[in-house]
Amino acid sequence: MSETISPPFAIEPAVLKLAANIKLVLFDVDGVLTDGRLFLGDDGQEYKAFHSRDGHGMKMLQRTGVELGIITGRTSRVVEHRVADLGIKHVHQGCADKLPVYETLISKIGLTPAETAYVGDDVVDLPIMLQVGLAITVPDAHHLVKKHAHWVTPSRGGQGAARELCEMIMFAQGSYSEEMLRYL
Repeated sequence: MSETISPPFAIEPAVLKLAANIKLVLFDVDGVLTDGRLFLGDDGQEYKAFHSRDGHGMKMLQRTGVELGIITGRTSRVVEHRVADLGIKHVHQGCADKLPVYETLISKIGLTPAETAYVGDDVVDLPIMLQVGLAITVPDAHHLVKKHAHWVTPSRGGQGAARELCEMIMFAQGSYSEEMLRYL
């Protein structure tokens, strides 16, 4: 009999029920995969800090068959490098209006909104968050975003929030213990 491992944070049964159906997770970048701060050099070069554990969580979730994507308002070469490293194939940058990008993407892939999740932190993310089957945010998100999210991660953006989301979905879909046991 194999060991059952649970995530180290509480998850409401209603959230787990929604997460069990997810086939695609879409992330905003600034404030979700980063802490939201932008570092700009004198030459205009943009720098962002990503958490390595978030990246590993994303790779584990992909290994279970859940697809990942990015829909972000800014355009950054740093993001291009990060998503390439993580093997994320659905990447949409420079999206002033994110909802049409979301609608086109899920239509192209052949998913329903109930099979999708979105992680955002600001009001520009709400149009998608109000459509998806699972809307997630971070603790320091705008108050309206938190009000309309199904789940608020324990950790802040850029500090493990994406990892927690990935682990929560794996747990809801029954693949969490198997993924964690790979390392024991």
